[in-house]
Amino acid sequence: MEKISFIIPCYSSEKTLPSVIDEIKSTMSAMADKYEFNIFLVNDSSPDHTADVIKGLCETDDRIHGISFARNFGQHAALMAGFRYSDGDICVALDDDGQTPANQVSRLLDKLDEGYDAVYARYDHKKHSGFRNFGSRVNDHMLRVMLDKPKDLYVSSYFAVRRFVVEDMIRYENSYPYVIGLVLRSTGRIANVDIDHRERSVGSSGYTLKKLLGLWFNGFTAFSVKPLRIATFVGGISAVMGLLYGVYVIIRRLLFPAVVLGYAATMSAIVFFGGMILLTLGLIGEYIGRIYISMNNSPQYVIRDRWNLDK
Repeated sequence: MEKISFIIPCYSSEKTLPSVIDEIKSTMSAMADKYEFNIFLVNDSSPDHTADVIKGLCETDDRIHGISFARNFGQHAALMAGFRYSDGDICVALDDDGQTPANQVSRLLDKLDEGYDAVYARYDHKKHSGFRNFGSRVNDHMLRVMLDKPKDLYVSSYFAVRRFVVEDMIRYENSYPYVIGLVLRSTGRIANVDIDHRERSVGSSGYTLKKLLGLWFNGFTAFSVKPLRIATFVGGISAVMGLLYGVYVIIRRLLFPAVVLGYAATMSAIVFFGGMILLTLGLIGEYIGRIYISMNNSPQYVIRDRWNLDK
């Protein structure tokens, strides 16, 4: 009998989390002849009473385990904490707001049985806000360009992975974890399965523009050097353009000595090349800064409280 560990990052979900847990229990009870399960709830320093709700759930069922961060470290750090404490043969990550239906987890598990190592839910109609959907599209494009994600692979927050993939993922102990990057570097046997996406019943998404930008930068700098290569390529093209423009100015001066050289064109060139230099320096600085933070052993997360877990 295989064991399933459900990993749920929690943020401001005091009203939705109990129903998500009830749905997991009822779904898994129908598959009790094939699977056993446990649940890991990771509170990402929610401003509401989510920690108290998690504590109460842990007190009523020893299959539920709780973790509470000392401050907000982000969804991916919460996932990493859950993965490290999990002990299931298969780990299933899902949201705390009920939009990812736990009662359809069998679709993910059945797809794993076909020989895949990781399976992501794919939605025909996502019920997120326009801003969140835009962010997802940008993130998907970034994954294809920077991390060589297959074009036909859809990535979502509802996914299942085998134990050996989890073991490889948790070897990453530096700051700024990026879960999909860790999955992509662990295996190429990844599939999609169609899952329904529900309307959010309470509250709104916790992803702000700042958090989305931070997530993209994690993908850029933690698992790819392509931004540096792109900067090198653009710098080379700019140098060639500058050389050609210089040759053009010299020839024009020789052929038409009476023509006054354009001040606007000169300033445009200076601003363009100056901007490219600063952009490249900033990108290099981002890499160096993250190396510095990692060398200082900055933690992925700091745990304040645990429930039903050994320290």
